Amino acid sequence: MTVSTIRPRVAELTFQVFGRSLHPELFQVFKSAQVTRSNFSAKVEITSDGHLITWSSGTVTLTEVAASSRQLLPQRRRLAAHSLDGALQERIEYHLGVQYRYEYALERVPAEMFWMIQNQLGETAKNHELIQVFENSGRIAIGGLSFIHLETRQRSLRVQAIHTFPDDLALVKTESSFTLGADSSR
Repeated sequence: MTVSTIRPRVAELTFQVFGRSLHPELFQVFKSAQVTRSNFSAKVEITSDGHLITWSSGTVTLTEVAASSRQLLPQRRRLAAHSLDGALQERIEYHLGVQYRYEYALERVPAEMFWMIQNQLGETAKNHELIQVFENSGRIAIGGLSFIHLETRQRSLRVQAIHTFPDDLALVKTESSFTLGADSSR
């Protein structure tokens, strides 16, 4: 069985947040990284559509998904769901002092700028493990790519992602932070 590695159209993307973990078999994962600190752990994955972040501390689990609207995801314990268009910035004060902040922006750029950004990110692939280059759709000679950068501290994780969509000359940029409050006992 051949599995397609072509990106969906950018208009199909959604950004969702859950107060639970999601079944891994729901996603086609290409690259992943695990972060473990004394008081939290996280798994960050590049999927066929975008990314999946599962962050846990004690009994608290938050999952962030950038995926196609065609992706079947549960409704139970969904905290946020947005079409990935325009820009948005939100903060969620969650259980036991956990603060979660996310922002995203969909940017349509001129062709010259898109190719410059795509090439710069592609060059980064040589020195960065969380980058995936996808097959082209047949309409344009290059495929999209996903790039994820992680910054970790003892009580926080910051994730920056860029997903490119050559057919749409579009970039999806996201930034998320998961922070344990000072009063947290973990």
